[in-house]
Amino acid sequence: MRREDKNVIIDNLVTDLNQTKHFYLTDTSELNAAETSDLRRKCFESQIRLLVVKNTLLKKAMEKSDGDFDELYDVLKDSTSIMFCETGNLPAKLIKEFRKTKDKPVLKAAFVEESIYIGDNQLDSLASIKSKEELLADLLTLLTSPATSLASALASNGSKLAGALKTLSEKEQV
Repeated sequence: MRREDKNVIIDNLVTDLNQTKHFYLTDTSELNAAETSDLRRKCFESQIRLLVVKNTLLKKAMEKSDGDFDELYDVLKDSTSIMFCETGNLPAKLIKEFRKTKDKPVLKAAFVEESIYIGDNQLDSLASIKSKEELLADLLTLLTSPATSLASALASNGSKLAGALKTLSEKEQV
C-alpha cells in the first residue's frame, strides 16, 4: 500500500474517532465469508459501521485524534475490526446475540461514554449500559408518575364528590 493511501485511511479513521462517541474493537478472525457477511448485515441493520483495520494504521489514527486512547494500544494485536456506533450498548447486544451460534466476534476493548472497557469479560456490563434515550425515557416516567397518580386520584375523588353532592341534593328535595 502506498504512503498516500495509508494517510487517507489514517485521516478517515481520525475523523471517525473524533466524530463518533462510541466504538468497539473486536476480533472477527476465523469467521468464514458467510458468517462475516451475516455480521456485516446485522451491523448495517443496527446502524453500526464495521471496518476491518490494520492495527498500525488504527494506532496512528488514535495518536492523531482528539481522544485519549493510550489504554487501547495494548489490544491492537492480531486481527482487529472496529465498530462505530451512536448508541453505546448496541454493539455489545449485537455481539452477544451473534455469539449464541458462533464463537466470534470477541470483544477486545470498547470506548463508551468516554470510558474504556478492556476484555471480553466486559461484554455483559456493556450490554446492560442504558443508552441516552433509555435514560431519558426512565426519567420521563419518574417525572410523570406523581402527576399521573394525582390526576387519577382527583378523577376518582371527583366522581365520589359528584356522587355525594347528587345524594345530598336528592335528600334535600325529599
